[in-house]
Amino acid sequence: MPKSVEIHDITLRDGEQQAGIVFRKDEKIQIANLLAEIGVQRIEAGLPAVSSQDEEAVREIAHLRLGPKIFSFSRCMRNDVDTARKCDVDGVVMEIPSSSHILKYAYGWLDQKAIDLSIDATDYAHKYGLEVVFFTIDSTRATFANFWTLVNSVAKSGHMDSLVLVDTFGVCSPQAIGHFVDLVKRKKINKPLEIHCHNDFGLAVANTVAAVTHGINVVHTTVNGIGERMGNASLGEVALALEYLYGVKTGLDLTKLTKISQMVSKLSKVPVPPNYPAVGQGAFKIESGIIAGWWSKVEPRGMVTEIFPYRPECVGNDPIEVVLGKKSGRDSIIYMLRKLNLKAGDDSQIDRILLAVKEKSLETKRNITLEEFEEILSNLHMNPTKASTLSQ
Repeated sequence: MPKSVEIHDITLRDGEQQAGIVFRKDEKIQIANLLAEIGVQRIEAGLPAVSSQDEEAVREIAHLRLGPKIFSFSRCMRNDVDTARKCDVDGVVMEIPSSSHILKYAYGWLDQKAIDLSIDATDYAHKYGLEVVFFTIDSTRATFANFWTLVNSVAKSGHMDSLVLVDTFGVCSPQAIGHFVDLVKRKKINKPLEIHCHNDFGLAVANTVAAVTHGINVVHTTVNGIGERMGNASLGEVALALEYLYGVKTGLDLTKLTKISQMVSKLSKVPVPPNYPAVGQGAFKIESGIIAGWWSKVEPRGMVTEIFPYRPECVGNDPIEVVLGKKSGRDSIIYMLRKLNLKAGDDSQIDRILLAVKEKSLETKRNITLEEFEEILSNLHMNPTKASTLSQ
């Protein structure tokens, strides 16, 4: 397992391939700037052949010299390489199917055509000084013999600076990904290996992390896991798991994960679920009465990680907040009264407040607001003074 990995972020290309997402040129530049700010080492800025705006965006991102290496996505075609050269990118991610069935049924090609195109295009890109990342579409569904024939042909007669193992349809398990990486490493190709996973079975993050534990050095991610069909490996989840659970350095400023998540959510118009790991707006909210009771005891001691696996400020999220609703308990009411500088009454009074809170939550199908809680107290003749400390 490596001590560190590089993040190759594909939000601006594969992320945008999610149906319905459209990033304009200025929006791509905004995202690229923030990706650079958080420390991503490589940015796949787009496929210039998609539109003139995409070509302009790739070129401008490359010219900004933000710090990360800038790549364009390219088919194994000389025309695509020429377009990439005009954009002044550092390198090209050159894609070709590696499974015979995709070549036969989706392209109408024989295997040899894919080999010939790959050799020619990768060598052409290398001659013009571009870093060549060879991207083997559908490699996890190819027979290993067919996959290796393609890869070995390019390694010997074309050019590759690194090789991407691609779970295009998200069909691998973590164990299978590990086995696949081991098979490739035994061939001693002596090129850096990269991993690109899709999330069709919800395993993109797990598969990406599994690949790293078997020696992969570069991981492909998108912000919020957006991407073709059911998405890609999520930048924040991969980085957190590698850093906190495996001790593998990513070089990212994790405190800005929420910031970039919110930006991409806004620009993509794809909302982030409130319980989304790390960056969801409900990730650090407590409604359960049992957990509120725990929190009331550990909060004064600053023992956040007794209740949460990491602190919200570690990922740039909002502070921990106790909220009131259907799942609240006595401890929730006592906690909130204390925040309002009110002493809790006897058990019967607390139970009346709790019942009113639950009824209001059931009526509205949500957590209740501070104003609604104060109204409940007023109706029960407690008349609290206004306070702004509820969310602290």
